[in-house]
Amino acid sequence: MPMDVDLMSKMLKELILDNDKVALPGLGTFVAEIVPSSFSDRGYTINPPYRKLYFRENSDDDGLLAKMYSASNDVDGYVADRVIKDFISEMREVLNKHKVVVFPGLGRLRATKENNYFFVPDEDMDIYPEGFGLEPVSLKTHQGNWRPVSEIFEDVEISVKTASAQEESTEPAVAAVVPEGGCGPETGTDSATEPKSEPKSESGTETETETETETETETETEKKRNNRWLKITAVVLVVTVLLCIVFLGVFVLLADIAPDFIDSILYNEAELEILKY
Repeated sequence: MPMDVDLMSKMLKELILDNDKVALPGLGTFVAEIVPSSFSDRGYTINPPYRKLYFRENSDDDGLLAKMYSASNDVDGYVADRVIKDFISEMREVLNKHKVVVFPGLGRLRATKENNYFFVPDEDMDIYPEGFGLEPVSLKTHQGNWRPVSEIFEDVEISVKTASAQEESTEPAVAAVVPEGGCGPETGTDSATEPKSEPKSESGTETETETETETETETETEKKRNNRWLKITAVVLVVTVLLCIVFLGVFVLLADIAPDFIDSILYNEAELEILKY
């Protein structure tokens, strides 16, 4: 089978899928390497790993192209090596003259004015089957729904009022306390020895009044204590929300004014290098 650019491109792609380096004898070497996941868009987008292909000028010959051509066309290894080298020699002359050679499905091998060679891969080049289906992920689409601050304050105020109303509605009624020897039901013996119209003793009335006063005082104290805790909780919640808003505002402001400073906080040196790339 005669050698042409289409056949060369097909052979190169098959070899690159299984090898990290494939040499073009007398011209240079195609090198494939894995590029790990990286961040872009100031850290809001995660890019999946991919396999990068570039060209390096050298005079190495790994014999991979000759072996594949020999096996595919059932020719001697010497003949295959001669065919590959002759074709690459012709391709080099074309490259030096026209400054570009197109490899269908891979990209373009280009030459500068000084005949230094470099490779420009196609955007849809696929030499990383393990990464099939991987796509960039944007963190902006996964942000939560933010509520206005006014709504948060209204919810806090409503919660405090509701708690106070529930506490007042569930306050236990004060039961009347009847002291011993007071105005309880009179026994048969008492009715026989004392008149039924006998007024309550002075000591019994004082004891009942003191008990009612103490009970009311304890209830008022408990109510004030609960109200104080509710107010403290509401203040702490409001202050926390305000601090979060201030911190978020400062962060957004710094991200616009000094993005490099924010990146230095969020990422280490290796990740910063990836972002710059």
